[in-house]
Amino acid sequence: MKRKIYLNMQSREEARSLFLSRFHDSLTGEEDVPSREAAGRITAEPVRARLSSPSFHSAAMDGLAVDAKDTFGAADDNPVTLDISSGQAVMINTGRPLPPEKNAVIMIENVLLDKNETRGTIRAPVYPWQHVRKMGEDIVATELLFPSHHKITPPDMAALLTAGCPTVRVRKKPRVTIIPTGSELVDLQPAGDPPPAGTIIESNSAVLAGLTEQAGALATVTPIIVDDFAHIKKNLLQAVRSEADLIVLNAGSSAGSADYTVQVIEELGEVLVHGVTIMPGKPTILGIIEGKPVMGNPGYPVSAIISFEQFALPLLARMQGMEQETVPLLSAVLARDIPSRGGIEEFRRMITGRINDHFVTVPLKKGAGAITTLTRANSILRIQASSEGETKNSKIKIEPLRPLAVLEKTILCTGSHDLCLDVLHDFLKKSTPAYPLASTHVGSLGGIMAIKNNMTHLAGSHLLDPETGGYNTSYLKRYLPERAVTLITLVYRRQGLMIQKGNPKNIRTIDDLVQKKLRFINRQAGSGTRVLLDYELKKNDLDADEIRGYDYEEYTHMAVAVAVLSGKADAGLGIMAAARALDLDFIPITEERYDLIIPTEFLDLPMIRQVVEIIGSKNFKAVVERLGGYSTRGTGKIVNAG
Repeated sequence: MKRKIYLNMQSREEARSLFLSRFHDSLTGEEDVPSREAAGRITAEPVRARLSSPSFHSAAMDGLAVDAKDTFGAADDNPVTLDISSGQAVMINTGRPLPPEKNAVIMIENVLLDKNETRGTIRAPVYPWQHVRKMGEDIVATELLFPSHHKITPPDMAALLTAGCPTVRVRKKPRVTIIPTGSELVDLQPAGDPPPAGTIIESNSAVLAGLTEQAGALATVTPIIVDDFAHIKKNLLQAVRSEADLIVLNAGSSAGSADYTVQVIEELGEVLVHGVTIMPGKPTILGIIEGKPVMGNPGYPVSAIISFEQFALPLLARMQGMEQETVPLLSAVLARDIPSRGGIEEFRRMITGRINDHFVTVPLKKGAGAITTLTRANSILRIQASSEGETKNSKIKIEPLRPLAVLEKTILCTGSHDLCLDVLHDFLKKSTPAYPLASTHVGSLGGIMAIKNNMTHLAGSHLLDPETGGYNTSYLKRYLPERAVTLITLVYRRQGLMIQKGNPKNIRTIDDLVQKKLRFINRQAGSGTRVLLDYELKKNDLDADEIRGYDYEEYTHMAVAVAVLSGKADAGLGIMAAARALDLDFIPITEERYDLIIPTEFLDLPMIRQVVEIIGSKNFKAVVERLGGYSTRGTGKIVNAG
């Protein structure tokens, strides 16, 4: 098959408008469902009450049911006594039917009863229908309860039942068939075993099915289809001729030699769009086969999700007579520059939290395959196609992905990476109240600068001072001379060379990086680990230019460990806990102190008090010790207070 190159890419708005316009009358059918099971369903026709509620006049308070005119004239200097024994007044409880010829209720606390409760004295009158729920006060038979295309909520179900509607007519749920394609894809085994070399665990279909169900639709996921034109064509045609309302082929939408989706759709029907000016999500295909909408969804996880959100979800809403809900945007200060390609609308996942009287937002790493940005992000930024990016400290508009209350409680942690931050995050989420800890890894010096610019609540740092052998304090004096900060020890940890299991290169010391011409993976400039490496190189009279890979950088200890595990590098400097997590061998070099830097003004914030309390607890220390390579002998100790 010939490659299909994107020659006529369209903007997101143009592509969506064209796609939806071809299915303007695509409403699903109708069905009756029990009202008790109708939450989340969309009404297909107006719903009218069959019964009134209340269906009789009833007491709204405990007290005496009376004819209001019998109470007129009652006052402090003119008390009125009502005869209960003769029926002039009737004792009544809330919700009970009002006796005939009674039209008001006197609250029991406003009645002075005699010993036998046969007479009651009052000192104030009541007016007709006071403290009475009149028949039909809430619902009147035949009145409109809900219009067509109304989404039924749990309280709505109570209204339906109260109004005598045992069933309700709703739109049928749209049916979506998701077809994962790719010869390299395999299903995850029940035991969670690693997939065979050269294969990838198929997970996009689970995400798309979940999004489908959140949209009120039904998802069917087919078995994985290999990259074969005839096979894809056969399965796609079978899905089109099924009861599906929308068919999504996941992967194969790009311009590779084995990407057949666009040719298949073109042969069976019509391609409306191939290529949209968004990133991620550019390879999106939108088409029609036998009158049914068909999507060619990109294979990278982030691309797949954004494409589905932008094109499938609006269509699923329209099929149910709804419009996709819009989320109010939030104003935030951008913590770092974000360059972007002009002519492409870019979606960037962000971490956002409140600092003082404004929100601060930090970009997560980009990449169509970076699925962790989807799980960690609590907000999203859209950079317009006409822009070449956003600049640090500018005020931008972001779309929250979590409730505003969650963003308000989010603790921003910027700086050096450490596995103990994940432990802290888990403890914070289990605490009452719960506080999310959102970490971004920019190195120790980057964390200090974030503190300086008031872009974070706290920062992790382990910067070695080569002159004194101490950690962090000299850097605070140098970079934060006018900022009051408190330095609290989180852990002592072992740093060393992470090497492949069994030490096939027979590595013994840091000198071997040069002597044995090893492939090395480094940490980024400004990180504490990079400072430590340079210190050790100088101490051992080694030249960084002689190290293969000195300029190849990663931003976390786990990323370095993965590079070693995969064979990309023979060695990398990092913490013992990361090596242990991936079952690598480890050659210790030194023990260092890893601290949390906290602006002193934040120490009284409830969220920061919770952080300090947790890291000082026995339970936290016990979990950290079990990771290996850590000592908690100083955990929670204040090194210096500014």
